[in-house]
Amino acid sequence: MLRRLVAAPLAVTVALAGLVLVACGSGDNKVTSVQAVDADCGDVQYSGSGTASKLIVSDLPLKGDSAERSKQMNDAIVQELARKGWQAGSTQVAFQACDDSLESTGEWDESLCRSNADAYASNPDVIGVIGTYNSGCAAVEIPILNRAPGGGLAMVSPGNTLVCLTEPGSICKPNEPDVYYPSGRRNYIRVVPNDAVQMAGLATFANEQGIRKTFVLVAARDPTSKGQADTFVGAAAKLGMQIAGTAEWDQRAKSYTELMSQVKASGADSVLLAGLLEQNGARIIKDKVSVLGPNDGAVKLLAPDGFAQQATIEQAGPASKGMFVSQPGKVPSSLTGAGSAFVKEVKAQVGGGPLEVFAPYAGQAAEVLIPAIQSGDGTRAGVIESLFRTHVSDGIVGSFEITPSGDPSPAPISVSQAAETFRLAKTITPLPQLIAAARGG
Repeated sequence: MLRRLVAAPLAVTVALAGLVLVACGSGDNKVTSVQAVDADCGDVQYSGSGTASKLIVSDLPLKGDSAERSKQMNDAIVQELARKGWQAGSTQVAFQACDDSLESTGEWDESLCRSNADAYASNPDVIGVIGTYNSGCAAVEIPILNRAPGGGLAMVSPGNTLVCLTEPGSICKPNEPDVYYPSGRRNYIRVVPNDAVQMAGLATFANEQGIRKTFVLVAARDPTSKGQADTFVGAAAKLGMQIAGTAEWDQRAKSYTELMSQVKASGADSVLLAGLLEQNGARIIKDKVSVLGPNDGAVKLLAPDGFAQQATIEQAGPASKGMFVSQPGKVPSSLTGAGSAFVKEVKAQVGGGPLEVFAPYAGQAAEVLIPAIQSGDGTRAGVIESLFRTHVSDGIVGSFEITPSGDPSPAPISVSQAAETFRLAKTITPLPQLIAAARGG
């Protein structure tokens, strides 16, 4: 259940027989009927005036280690809708937050992602999806939404980084990315840089730190983690760095000391953890330090965005100190202009903890989707067409445009270091030839 961000004394949500009755915050007590999504979702939220006729849904992992990050992302979406008066031109828009994770694992689930996408596609009131966070879930949902009635259903991701969702390369399967768009028309964009950009940036940073020989550890049975490993290797090779070895870690293992002994024997001066905190990440960080020493010592610890959350520091404790994590895009503290103002608004709502890096990007996804609904006349096909004409000037995360592939440009990345929180070390815009090398293009 999401915390409401908008002061609306008269706003009361009542779900009954698939219809949601919402009293508007204007004091008119007007009632609108929006068909709620029949999936693992919260209540429909709406605090605008007039009648909401369309519904934006978010699709994020609301359980497990990612719960706080996803909650902040949903808070940011609601904050942006409130800033826009819950309207896109003449169309009043409500919001519903949906969950793609399992209680038993805390991770996204393929069956749940599929059933969620089916529910969105079949609900005529859903005009856009903000999500997913996990790229594997997006790979399941995009093709379903691509074939949705009305010319497809738009999906705007604030968190997916898998290259192959939008671009081809030697790291991708031969049928990627076309396999995700069976209609032949794209319906998916993202507002964060993909892993070719992220890992080219992380490799650039590592090289600048004097790192020359990295051992790459990959979460077993996870194509997204494998993609991050491959993109880092491609960029590192271009920079003249060595790969000391590669190995998988089993998230069900009770100890990784033998694996870290293998790393030690390789002579590596750094370890890359390509995976997620949810994949027993805290244990592997602790075992890295116990065998190879502190992360600010002789053997550095690097990780991508799956570890870039406060929960990493909380769960790994002192062992996390000094590790470097990359994050696609800019961290909240580095945002300026409209972004700085937005961060202050959201931080006032989420409490005293640090604002997660993906929260402003969730707000940016909403900021992109709302005008697309307006210029697309509230039709699914029109929204998709409008999204691919996106040019943002001084938006929440800065100025950028959406390329024909559905990716943002320009696309900076951030590298932060763990202390009590993750603190920004450097913002990097990697060279185009390094991004190409990471993609294997």
